[in-house]
Amino acid sequence: MTVSPIADYEPLDLPAAPVRRRHLVAVREPGSSDRLRSAAVFADAALRVILEVIDRRRKPEQLRLLLTPGLVDSVAAAARRAPGHSGQLRRMRLQPVDAAETAFEVAATYTRGVRTHALACRVEPTAAGWRIVALHIG
Repeated sequence: MTVSPIADYEPLDLPAAPVRRRHLVAVREPGSSDRLRSAAVFADAALRVILEVIDRRRKPEQLRLLLTPGLVDSVAAAARRAPGHSGQLRRMRLQPVDAAETAFEVAATYTRGVRTHALACRVEPTAAGWRIVALHIG
């Protein structure tokens, strides 16, 4: 499953220009499984919460059910170093790590001000649902 902007372009606004909000839409690819869709919904929500924690709009404790314990501390540390602009998730792509879909690798982009950055993570199932077990914030 791919989550991509409805409008397929990147605005070239100057920093002083008003911020345009773009809504993401899930595009169902042929042959996508229920497990992939479930992981995609989780990853989308979890990455948004991660960006909100980094922007200091949420408390790091809200990540405890979404991330492994060491990653919660890493995101909290990133929040202390983050600039003042809010991050907005733009694109996300999931890929199963094997045919049995035992885990998924996620690649995403987000914008902060006028700059585009990358996120990557690994999502694995747990007894309670899904959890991010590896995370790279670029």
